[in-house]
Amino acid sequence: MGVKLRKRNGAWWVFVDYHGKRKAKKVGSREAGEAVRRKLEARLAEGDLGCLEERTVPVFRDYSERWLKEYAELECKASTVGFYRQCLKLHVEPKFGELRLDAITRDQVKAWIASLCEEGYARNTVRLAVTTLRTILNAAREDGLIATNPADKLGRFVKTEKPPQEATALTRKETQALLDKAKETCSVRDYALVLCALRAGLRRGELVALRWGDCQFGADEDDPHRFILVQRNFDHRWARDFTSTKSKKPRRVDMSKELRKVLLGLRDERFLEAFAQGKASLTDELVFPSEAGTPLEVNNFVARTFDPLLERAGLRHVRFHDLRHTYGSLLIQAGASLPYVQRQMGHASVQITADTYIHLLPGGDIGFTDKLDSLPAAREERNLGEREAGSRGKGLETSRQLSATQAQPARDGEEGEAEQVFGNEWLGGRDSNPDTQIQSLQSYR
Repeated sequence: MGVKLRKRNGAWWVFVDYHGKRKAKKVGSREAGEAVRRKLEARLAEGDLGCLEERTVPVFRDYSERWLKEYAELECKASTVGFYRQCLKLHVEPKFGELRLDAITRDQVKAWIASLCEEGYARNTVRLAVTTLRTILNAAREDGLIATNPADKLGRFVKTEKPPQEATALTRKETQALLDKAKETCSVRDYALVLCALRAGLRRGELVALRWGDCQFGADEDDPHRFILVQRNFDHRWARDFTSTKSKKPRRVDMSKELRKVLLGLRDERFLEAFAQGKASLTDELVFPSEAGTPLEVNNFVARTFDPLLERAGLRHVRFHDLRHTYGSLLIQAGASLPYVQRQMGHASVQITADTYIHLLPGGDIGFTDKLDSLPAAREERNLGEREAGSRGKGLETSRQLSATQAQPARDGEEGEAEQVFGNEWLGGRDSNPDTQIQSLQSYR
């Protein structure tokens, strides 16, 4: 009587014999079988006989729909639920929808991943599809419907020829050209919107959801207490409503003097309009509403205003979201620390900030490489001096006074001449290596 794990015909089985009731269940491996055996023993010890009852395992489509209603819709944001539904409809259910949960095998999942890659989907699309399948199968495993999750740890199989889309950013010169053209040709609202994206780095939904009560202008332009409180987002795709921010936490973003001046000018215009309509306050009014006063449709703004603005300014095509990347990139180029950029951008960790924006600094460290070009010339000049000194006699050479900046003797296997050429110049400037900054941050903490 009890729970036993045995191997039969090349497969592992868990056998339960409890007061005359018997049940056998096939498991994937010995490790999985040991885990199932321990759980069954614990349940039987507590008098839970449910594990001995026959349980109908549903097909994947029915279980995923139940999971969406009983878990996702209660615990996740509407945008996340919408994403799950779309991913299930387009990628997962066409392959696994009519299969019973316990009939889905690891080989089937691998073949499905390979087919998605062969169809040309981007790596991130395939990764999210696998994540959706794995999440639902994890829930089924926790419900006791399957012993193991066949989609676990398959990220290494997500390979595709389509390169991932990397963040891009405008240069400082391009940024100024864009702002100059926007100030010249756009309305006050549109210019302020572009400037806010470039000077505060807010996401699209955060810009749309920004209210005047979120803007703290300080006593004057020299007052450091001027910031934007980012505390909501507008979900334009799924919920069509205001939701929490991506991190579900508010953040304060410092407001530059130029942005403060432009927003105050826009607020003065809105005050006049509100006064004409009998309103006494702008606190709850949107900063960038549509002409009808509703939340702005960013896609319409991009098509009608932003893309033509790029052409008028003679700039390459970038996404509106790349203005946020431009903000982060220019902050780092200006010498801001990664922890500061992380707080401004609302990233979950400094590592995300480093991974996203350090590569947007073309030529940031090229000066170190250029210094290598001076090595041959410096070496030849020194060798020439040594030859001239030798020609004047050994006595003269030994009588010369040593320079205070003479290179130290090189250790075995090292070149002492490089140390003399560079001196302390290597210590100057800010190191933009993310690993170095992260280590500095950790030591600071």
